[in-house]
Amino acid sequence: MRAALSSLSGRTFDVAVIGAGINGCSAAQQLAARGYTVLLVDKGDFGAASSSRSTRLVHCGLRYLAPGGTMWDLLLSPKKLSTALRMTRQAMVARSEFAKTSASRTRQIKFGFPLYRDGAYRPWQIDLAFTVLKSLGPSEPPLDYQRLGRDEVAASPLFSRLRDQDKLLGVAMFREYQFDWAERVAVDMALDARRIGAVVRNYTPVTGLARATKGDGWTLTLADGRNASEPPVTLTAKVVLNTAGIWIDKVNALAGAGAKRKILGTKGVHVVIRLPPECQDYGVITLNRAGVEPVYLVPWRQGLHYMGVTETVYDGDIDDIQASDGDIDWLLAEANHLVPSLSLKRTDVLYSWAGVRPLQYDPDLPKGFRSRQIHDQTREGMPGVISMTAGPVTTHRSGGIELADAVARHVRPSGTPQPLDYAPRQFPDSGTSPALLNHYPQIKLADLRHAAMHEEPETLVDLLFRRTGLGWTETQAREGAQLAAETVADILGWDRGRIDKEVEAYQAYLAHAHRQPSPA
Repeated sequence: MRAALSSLSGRTFDVAVIGAGINGCSAAQQLAARGYTVLLVDKGDFGAASSSRSTRLVHCGLRYLAPGGTMWDLLLSPKKLSTALRMTRQAMVARSEFAKTSASRTRQIKFGFPLYRDGAYRPWQIDLAFTVLKSLGPSEPPLDYQRLGRDEVAASPLFSRLRDQDKLLGVAMFREYQFDWAERVAVDMALDARRIGAVVRNYTPVTGLARATKGDGWTLTLADGRNASEPPVTLTAKVVLNTAGIWIDKVNALAGAGAKRKILGTKGVHVVIRLPPECQDYGVITLNRAGVEPVYLVPWRQGLHYMGVTETVYDGDIDDIQASDGDIDWLLAEANHLVPSLSLKRTDVLYSWAGVRPLQYDPDLPKGFRSRQIHDQTREGMPGVISMTAGPVTTHRSGGIELADAVARHVRPSGTPQPLDYAPRQFPDSGTSPALLNHYPQIKLADLRHAAMHEEPETLVDLLFRRTGLGWTETQAREGAQLAAETVADILGWDRGRIDKEVEAYQAYLAHAHRQPSPA
């Protein structure tokens, strides 16, 4: 059981990290390993927001070199080219590091980029892009790049189904990796930061942020989102990292200072569908029908695929994000354009998910600036407050390092450095414990109990999505929700009434946040 919120009253930390998405958790882990006293808090669960709603790719960075338009758009703009090369380098390094150290959290897939006679890119341009990719990143794991000719495309179970085969010059195929699953990566890092000595708390919203009355630093007011009867507490941090993602501006506003707008959000939606079984190891990346932004058809668990992704400016409620029927229809149309034989309909959508990217606001860019930026807010009247915008899921480790370096320019660590551990946390051998779901035997009832006891889930959604990943299966664990709640009830202190509420809330969450479209 975690300590009462009152145990934090009056304490002073070197750094308070507000926002426990994948980049905030990475920063907390890095800082704790360097010897800083660290507080990591989030108003919800670890990795539960944008980090869990991405396209889930540990991608090589090809999309930065082929962003839409023509290659000349990059070559004739030194600033765009420099940004593209920097982000590509970050992606290639992140891909190599994560695949080597966290293999059990990845899936290897064969991705293809179709090359059409009337397409935006010629075959030699894609060859050049992969030459650049190889030169910018480590050689391991390899890209396995090859350009398939028409005969090889015809023999491929997925690529042979692509549209306009008569116009298809070939397919650029390469090795790509996928997070399985990104929010669990955030949980792993949060738990490792706790192991090193950080104070790590989910469901602990920051309700106040003010300059400390004595000395440097900031006074934070925290509430307990798990227990409304707990009174709020105040504590002090010498430096504040604002990694709250799409909530960054709201956190800054708590200080009442003149912080500039940081965030412009774009909404990304994905739909899960089933393709023929022979296609399960293959994916496609291409440009959408407008030719300006990428779309992906990505292999997923249990032989499924998902189609993404939308990119529309979002000005709705950032605490209530879901796929609309219009979003889903657009993705189905893109999928049917890409692979016409699928003939997908609304009834083919098993579930969806939607998130909002925390891109940097720029009045000159209608969809924001998508290159990762660290903002030292000293000149905005907030000395010692640092925020990060547009931090991709792929490069979360280097993002955490950059944030820790930014903190080091403000304050020295007060403790002793310790080694961090990137290894994914594994459940103990559960012996003969039965599985919760017959069709997904990887997760046992004993694993649920271990997660409930050691990994601080508050709700059944936390347990089945962020701790065990069962929410991402084909059935989303609907049939196992009741048993799951009963299995952990004694550990989490749930009586019969709370068990029933958790199961009801879980089913409502699936219907809302992972909704299927309305009947046509």
